Amino acid sequence: MLGPETDGRRPTQGERGPGYPGEPMDKYQVLYQLNPGALGVNLVVEEMETKVKRVIKQVECMDDHQASQALEELMPLLKLQHAHISVYRELFITWNGEISSLYLCLVMEFNKLSFQEVIEDKRKAKEIIDSKWMQNVLGQVLDALEYLHHLDIIHRNLKPSNIILVSSDHCKLQDLSSNVLMTNKAKWNIRAEEDPFHKSWMAPEALNFSFSQKSDIWSLGCIILDMTSCSFMASTEAMYLRKSLRQSSGSLETVLKTMEEKQIPDAETFGNLLPRMLQIDPSDRITIKDVVHITFVSGSFKSSCISLTLYRETVPASITDMLLEGNVASILDLRRGYIHSSQASVVPRDRALRPWSSERSLPCLPVPAEVMQNFSGWPEVQFRAMKRLLKMPADQLGLPWCPELVEVVVTTMQLHDRVLDIQLCACSLLLHLLGQAMVHHLEAKALCNQAITSAVLRALWSYPEEESLLVLVYSLLAITTTQESESESESVSEELQNAGLLEHILEHLNSSLESRDVCVSGLGLLWALLLDGIIVNKAPLEKVPDLISQVLATYPADGEMAEASCGVFWLLSLLGCIKEQQFEQVVALLLQSIRLCQNRVLLVNNAYRGLASLVEVSELAAFKVVVQEEGSSGLSLVKETYQLHKDDPEVVENVGMLLVHLASYEEILPELVSSSMKALVQEIKERFTSSLELVSYAEKVLLRLEAATSLSPPGRGAAQP
Repeated sequence: MLGPETDGRRPTQGERGPGYPGEPMDKYQVLYQLNPGALGVNLVVEEMETKVKRVIKQVECMDDHQASQALEELMPLLKLQHAHISVYRELFITWNGEISSLYLCLVMEFNKLSFQEVIEDKRKAKEIIDSKWMQNVLGQVLDALEYLHHLDIIHRNLKPSNIILVSSDHCKLQDLSSNVLMTNKAKWNIRAEEDPFHKSWMAPEALNFSFSQKSDIWSLGCIILDMTSCSFMASTEAMYLRKSLRQSSGSLETVLKTMEEKQIPDAETFGNLLPRMLQIDPSDRITIKDVVHITFVSGSFKSSCISLTLYRETVPASITDMLLEGNVASILDLRRGYIHSSQASVVPRDRALRPWSSERSLPCLPVPAEVMQNFSGWPEVQFRAMKRLLKMPADQLGLPWCPELVEVVVTTMQLHDRVLDIQLCACSLLLHLLGQAMVHHLEAKALCNQAITSAVLRALWSYPEEESLLVLVYSLLAITTTQESESESESVSEELQNAGLLEHILEHLNSSLESRDVCVSGLGLLWALLLDGIIVNKAPLEKVPDLISQVLATYPADGEMAEASCGVFWLLSLLGCIKEQQFEQVVALLLQSIRLCQNRVLLVNNAYRGLASLVEVSELAAFKVVVQEEGSSGLSLVKETYQLHKDDPEVVENVGMLLVHLASYEEILPELVSSSMKALVQEIKERFTSSLELVSYAEKVLLRLEAATSLSPPGRGAAQP
């Protein structure tokens, strides 16, 4: 273990763990050590700079391979976004030279209270846990666990001490573990001998290192059992009960009967629930959705956790149709609760609705959007309303820009983040709205805000492999990033990079080559992230040239793909993210793209910018441009481009910039002379006299060409016009 605790005692105030200067552990001050966990030592630390307290779990690893595997498995957990999940703040590997051991360090949120303390306090006082409080926090735990299982993430280490209380009525799951760490048999055996309580929460199959979502269900069942029985069962007795349940359910029946006799609140519901959660065979256990249904849908439990609205009864289609086809009067009638339908009971009469002004004859939003606001808890209403909005003409939507409508859509995404159809429909609608705003050149600040970025990013992490959503989110993020002001764009781009978006794009470019839409939208977003020039970590970008080469080889005649690729190549060259050994490959791809799509002005501009940037720093790149290949050199292509776009000053300027950098190399000058570039440059100078930049480029190239001509041997200069 790191630091002073290696001699067997707990560190005192102010002691710190050792480490090389500048390594991650150096920024923390160790305050004290908690009781050892199942996998390692838990240290309470203080950040040196902010004075914020954290918990660092130190897990000793057998070797570099195990540490790296565990780190790779845990890294995606940093992206989780949920109100009732405490994500890791930082993960790092450190070396303790004193005992020659490697440690994986997991930095977590620090809180003094957990479910463990609540249970023990009630157990000592022989008091029953308040039923309203328990229902509320149980709803939060279920919501968090359903979120994890939806993402195919298993907690693996669920127990009362890993459910922290950040306030009296707000809890979070923490200390999610990895398969690599949880299957370390030697470590588990040591921990079992040190403290038998640690493994008593684990499912029978988990003891044999087999984990699934059903393993979490067992652990949660044990937690609920402990919370409901703590008023009449001692700690040790409860531990032996949990262990005995792995062999037989007979002892559970006795406890449930005692709960009824002692009139424990909701004993009937728990009597129905716990036997289904604590089945020895995992295939016989219920799912997290079943737990929610038993407690919060068919049962009478209540919780402040809003995501539980996913499990409500659906609104009949006839009522939804009436809402969406209605007018202001029908909505007002619904507000008052006067719905003349045999199924009207499903419409809430006491919801806090959006303030209505009697002075207005019409709402500021289209009717479907008003319905979305007023019936936000019903996902099927939200979905059908957005489908209706997507079909409405622009003038009825309040376009070119309706910020109120955008706000409603973003709120819907946040409320129903686990309903894929809603996420898809909402992203389509946002893309339509933002696209209309861009067409009308509206102010960027009015278009995009943090709420849009956060909502679509959360959707991406919730459905990372859903291709149709992936394309929509990439397209939306590209718009929001490029439409912000310069300072805001930098902060948004940096935030997205810190969230792992660069790696996400590259991973899907590599794995989804067969999907044209993923490739195009991924390259578009990559271009947007690179545009501000602030790169958090350049290492992943080294893979991009090879990836783009694969993309272009897969879609050799796709102009849109080539255009997106040229934009990324240009920015990578400016950022110095193309390695010298990749120069020739990138130059060849840029020239190929120009030949393919000379009519695409954006492609041509970005391709020539990229060529100029590479030629400026590399003579090798310059030779690749002028060398004869495929029947023609890059110089003949330059002349073709000029003739095609000679009336476009921007294209001519980028061509001129390339020629300036080519002319800076002595060895390239003869090629420029023999290719009759002097006449072209002279024409540029004469045609664009009003452009100081172009005139300057032309004069620099002409001076170099004239000098080369005067020094060239007889016969070489004769080729000059």
